[in-house]
Amino acid sequence: MGKITGFLEFDRVAEPTEEPAQRKRHWHEFVRQLDDEAAQKQAARCMDCGIPFCHNGCPVNNIIPDFNDLVYRGEWKRALDSLLSTNNFPEFTGRICPAPCEAACTLNIAGDAVGIKSIEHKIIDRGWEEGWVQPQPAAKRTDKRVAIVGSGPAGLACAQQLARAGHAVTVFEKNDRVGGLLRYGIPDFKLEKSHIDRRVAQLRAEGVAFRTGVYVGNPHDAHGIGQSACITPAELKQEFDAVVIAGGSETPRDLPVPGRELAGVHYAMDFLPQQNRVNAGDALDGQISAAGKHVVVIGGGDTGSDCVGTSNRHGAAAVTQFELLPQPPKQENGPLTWPYWPLKLRTSSSHEEGCQRDWAVATKRFNADEQGRVKSLTAVRLAWKDGKMSEVAGSEFEIRAELVLLAMGFVAPRAKVLDAFGVDKDLRGNARALTDGPASYRTSVEKVFAAGDMRRGQSLVVWAIREGRQCAQAVDEYLMGSSTLPR
Repeated sequence: MGKITGFLEFDRVAEPTEEPAQRKRHWHEFVRQLDDEAAQKQAARCMDCGIPFCHNGCPVNNIIPDFNDLVYRGEWKRALDSLLSTNNFPEFTGRICPAPCEAACTLNIAGDAVGIKSIEHKIIDRGWEEGWVQPQPAAKRTDKRVAIVGSGPAGLACAQQLARAGHAVTVFEKNDRVGGLLRYGIPDFKLEKSHIDRRVAQLRAEGVAFRTGVYVGNPHDAHGIGQSACITPAELKQEFDAVVIAGGSETPRDLPVPGRELAGVHYAMDFLPQQNRVNAGDALDGQISAAGKHVVVIGGGDTGSDCVGTSNRHGAAAVTQFELLPQPPKQENGPLTWPYWPLKLRTSSSHEEGCQRDWAVATKRFNADEQGRVKSLTAVRLAWKDGKMSEVAGSEFEIRAELVLLAMGFVAPRAKVLDAFGVDKDLRGNARALTDGPASYRTSVEKVFAAGDMRRGQSLVVWAIREGRQCAQAVDEYLMGSSTLPR
């Protein structure tokens, strides 16, 4: 478990980052990995706590004390083997996961948690640098064929596991490039797309086939999103022995207030993917730009933070972020909330780059200029009591807003896709499929499975990977009668 007294001897050290004034000038990652000595000291802080709650805090159940101990001892290859035994893509989680494992760390009760995420980042990057991450094609192929709809982290994890079990896997993606919301949604300054490309090359070497620019659903729905190629669920079921629906939760929460239709009011996921495409070399007509504008981001989560960072890189005149809920405390009550995810104020790297944040604010209406574009919004302050909100009398105010980005989360997958498959849905509009029992991850339609956001709703990248792995085990068992794939 690292060094017995390491948590007493060494303080937590964050990964080095580029200064905000410099990193706002480019779209590249600006968080650097720890050097070997620093990583070993951070791993040494992992204490002999008896019960490693970090295991349960991590959705993929990473064997955290083991790889910490191996890093401390300088056994990097074995640390990588341990990490990859539970997590297909640590380079994704090591960059964009909020690290619920650290919230569950025993040291977090009354001090600073072990820097698990930074150690994971270091291990996988070291693995790629040393050439230790190699394709693992199956020694023996089966005669079973599996289709996976969606190439985000859930779809990719499921595809890799099933290919390693010997099945012929084809991944269908409606966009022109593989990666789902990792590709078109996460800004490049948080996750450069070369990491996705490298993994796709590995999956191809393991036997996974990719078909991009293909919409799976009813043909008339494909034209609505500009897809020229379409395959129906019936065709998939006829061609493949099993089908996994693993797309993202892409129905954004709207804000139905007066002026919502004005030019300049956009969903965050209309704004962010455009910049991903420009960074990839695509030429876009009419890109939504924050350059020189007063930007208001509505929604205080990660997507809102990504809008802040992107707007600053565009050269916004000012960026303000509104949150409906009251401002959380700067420090959580550790003994009360541990080992669960705590409510506390979280300041992202994008906030550090320049942003005015305001809490307990509700938008009442958007106001237009003479050209019919948004010029400002009118808001009101809220009072919260016993979990209920009410408007504060006389608190209405107006703020300049030439670009408004709605980043209030996602309510469900695209209903047309699930409706095309004919699967039962739960009360939230997700595909209904259980995680346990003989019908694990199966939908109500024969040989159709669901995983990731399609099944559990909007969630973290690490949950998507877990879902993909567990769904792969369920599909393998369905096809072969039993499975040796880990869940």
